Amino acid sequence: MTIAQEREDLLAELNGQNRATIGAVLGTGSIGKATERADGTMEATIRIPEDAMSWEPAVLVLPHGGKLELTIINDDKNTHACLLPSNGERQFIGLLNHSKGSATLELDGPGCYWYGSPAGNDEGRGLTAAIVVTGEVPPEAKLDRPAQPRP
Repeated sequence: MTIAQEREDLLAELNGQNRATIGAVLGTGSIGKATERADGTMEATIRIPEDAMSWEPAVLVLPHGGKLELTIINDDKNTHACLLPSNGERQFIGLLNHSKGSATLELDGPGCYWYGSPAGNDEGRGLTAAIVVTGEVPPEAKLDRPAQPRP
């Protein structure tokens, strides 16, 4: 399977009613999946390639809510930062040129969590990305109403 076909297949999984719908929102950039360890903790690596002003992958897909151990690598010649979503408080990681950082995020529910580099005009120049958590909301977060038809 080619990289382009794999990307299209992953976006197709997310695009549509009652899915993550991010496939329709972000039509450019790469997409990747977090890996899950036996204890349920997910892990992934994102990076800023040299002279690219983009995150790789631009869309990171998590199979469910929970803990994510994230490695952030700045391969660029410039200093950047990473402002990440997490339950409670956002996390800030400063990234000097050719440096690496890490963060442990808690993302409980399904949804689209945006992040970027607030340094300088990085976000204005395209250094934004998304973490998409798929799956269902926990039972305690569901509305008390009759079941709704799903496509």
